[in-house]
Amino acid sequence: MTFPTALPPSRVPSPMEAPALRWGILGTGWIARQFIASVQAHTRQIIAAVGSRSAGTARDFAAQHGIPRAHGSYEDLVADPGVDVVYVTTPHNLHHEHALLALNAGKPVLVEKPIALTRAQAAEMVALARSKGVFFAEALWTYFLPKFDVIEQVLESGVLGEVRSVWTEYGEYLPPSHRLFDPKLAGGPLLDLGTYPVSLITKLMGVPGRVAGLGQPDPSGVNGQLAVVMSNAAGNIGTMATSPYGFSPTQAAIIGTEATLRFGSEFNLPGPFELRSRGNDVVLRY
Repeated sequence: MTFPTALPPSRVPSPMEAPALRWGILGTGWIARQFIASVQAHTRQIIAAVGSRSAGTARDFAAQHGIPRAHGSYEDLVADPGVDVVYVTTPHNLHHEHALLALNAGKPVLVEKPIALTRAQAAEMVALARSKGVFFAEALWTYFLPKFDVIEQVLESGVLGEVRSVWTEYGEYLPPSHRLFDPKLAGGPLLDLGTYPVSLITKLMGVPGRVAGLGQPDPSGVNGQLAVVMSNAAGNIGTMATSPYGFSPTQAAIIGTEATLRFGSEFNLPGPFELRSRGNDVVLRY
């Protein structure tokens, strides 16, 4: 195959073009605030209601963010006829319970990462969504970025050849008081920061056939930093690491038999990447 002379354009439409839906926010934590700020800044979506276990917390949150309705229970939120879709933002260990609550109410659901703590939990949620005929997805937003649409087109074109290895990592400093260090909240970096490296590897190489890893226990009782090597049926290898102890480059490289793709900044965020020919003599930059 002839190496391309240019990268394809992104096909991702502007988020402003998406039809406006009325969102119900299940939970009032940090990620809920981030989601609302992004939605209000970049889309025409409507934050219609918020639900909390406490009516006072829901009212305060609604007042802070200009949300018209506040519910003092999650049950009331998912039963609200003025809500088209529910965004589940509660801690990891509650995603399964709260996604099922919304799905059983017949609501489409976007659930924050991780989608579940186990494969069995995820399978139950998927099966329920299918039986109800409603949308259900994990909020792994990275792969909806314009740059990942360009990468998808590069992969589909065969320019990389066979993907032989994927290397990726994500480190960030989180204080000891952070929920990630609480075993009762399904803490540890793998289900949090680690969702990005793991998803990149499995997206490119499929579900691994073999997995080997090392983890360092944190004094809090959760896994601290960890590193994992995975291989697929062809023996191709993905390596990842994640840590809550400090900010790493959060980088990635995809190495194929014909070309290599390298990121110029944090791979999971908007930013540049390079497509390099096998001999490194041709470089295309996004």
